[in-house]
Order: sequence, then C-alpha cells, then structure tokens
Amino acid sequence: MRIALQIVLIVSSVLLVTFILFQRGKGGGLSSLFGGGVQSSLSGSTMADKNIQRITLFTGLIWVIAIVGTGLLVKVGV
Repeated sequence: MRIALQIVLIVSSVLLVTFILFQRGKGGGLSSLFGGGVQSSLSGSTMADKNIQRITLFTGLIWVIAIVGTGLLVKVGV
C-alpha cells in the first residue's frame, strides 16, 4: 500500500507540474517576462483552457490525497 501511494504521489507530482506549465498566464506577472503577456487572441478563455484547469484541479486533488495517505501511513508506522 505504501509503495502504491508513493508511485501515485510521484506520477501526480509530475503531471501537476506539467499541467500547471500548460496553463496560459492571465496576468502581467512573471509570465509576461517570458513572452506570456503577448496574446494572439483577445477572446478570453477557450474550452481547452477550461479543460486544462479542470484536469489540473483533479490532479491536485489526487496529489493531496496521496500526501495525506502517505503521511498517515508513516505516522501509523506501516
């Protein structure tokens, strides 16, 4: 069980970072420093952007569950 949770944690961590990097920057923060401020379309959020956000949220939820599960297993000493 512990190894399975650790594998889920590693995979979800890599996926979470990847999905976060796929998202389009919305503000003028650090994303505009690297060219993210220049937008080709001014039409707002597309369906692909919304799907990436949902997938990122779902992956983050799996990551949190894996962290809590691993922490509980470590605390119990299994």
